[in-house]
Amino acid sequence: MSTAELITFCLNLLFCIPSLASVTKFDYWWIRGFDFPRIQISFLILFNIILAAFVYDFDQQWHFIIVSALLICLIYQCWLIFPYTILAPKQVLNYSGVKNNNNKISILVSNVLMTNRDYHKLIDLIKLKDPDVFLTLESDEEWEKALDVFADSYKHAVKVPLKNLYGMHLYSKLPLEDMEVKYLIKDDIPSIHGFVILENGQKVKIHCLHPRPPSPTESKTSTNRDAEILLIGEEIKDNPLRTLVFGDLNDVAWSRTTKIFQKVSGLLDPRRGRGFFNTFSTEYLLLRWPLDHVFHTKDFTLIDIARGTNIGSDHFPMYIKLNYAPEKKDNQEELSVTEDEKEWSKEKVEKGLENPQ
Repeated sequence: MSTAELITFCLNLLFCIPSLASVTKFDYWWIRGFDFPRIQISFLILFNIILAAFVYDFDQQWHFIIVSALLICLIYQCWLIFPYTILAPKQVLNYSGVKNNNNKISILVSNVLMTNRDYHKLIDLIKLKDPDVFLTLESDEEWEKALDVFADSYKHAVKVPLKNLYGMHLYSKLPLEDMEVKYLIKDDIPSIHGFVILENGQKVKIHCLHPRPPSPTESKTSTNRDAEILLIGEEIKDNPLRTLVFGDLNDVAWSRTTKIFQKVSGLLDPRRGRGFFNTFSTEYLLLRWPLDHVFHTKDFTLIDIARGTNIGSDHFPMYIKLNYAPEKKDNQEELSVTEDEKEWSKEKVEKGLENPQ
């Protein structure tokens, strides 16, 4: 084996690891971390295949084996991200109807980055988009003071200022009802739950989440994050109402956890068939993935979805506008769930509740 072959072979093996690790159910942070950069991993695997084609003579059996392994890994990665490309079928229908009706709700979700003090950038974006509801994450008392500028226009609010990177503030022009701040898994990580009332009088259940991510500095496993997300999925399954779930889930749309959350809850993802809408990170153009989400029940159709401009945070804001259309429920398909996936979801929730880390 020549030096070039040896280097190429080592690179080929290295870039098979993310796919092999991802098919396991281990929840160590470094394994679940491979869920995030699937787009980037796909391009790196493709580069390895091209490199192998130039370096190998394909006169030995192992040349074919390693290239075949790379092709399988590439197909696996592309299979996971394909539903979020414009080539895939749309899961949520586009709204078609009159421009002004009382069935609409628009939402802006923004992880502001607690240390970010460019308040005016988010304030300007909110004024421009004029959402009915906006949620800030990582917001502390200083952010709360800055957002007091909206006190007159957003008369309904739930404020949880914290200095631990898990503060959250919910502001709404629409009435809020039965609002609760819950600490689902960890006693220092809040979530907001309750009802928002549309102009037509319909109550919509809302869940605002920001679970802790798996990382060497935050949590050594993804158990807590997975449990918080899936706990809400189980609750929605047991109480099927008009529902919206939004926030920074610290998980990507194509991960096992988020997909099973969708399957268990029956919620739809308007990004499917429309694009990635990568919201993290603002700092690195080539390292971006979708961490900020809005999911909804089948009785909503999509008017608009967009990624917001940079507000000085490490996350881009996410904007969505939906129309309540119960007559469209039968025209929109939720993801089917298997018994194994239901069992996995329940086990994750139980593990997270029993052993919060």
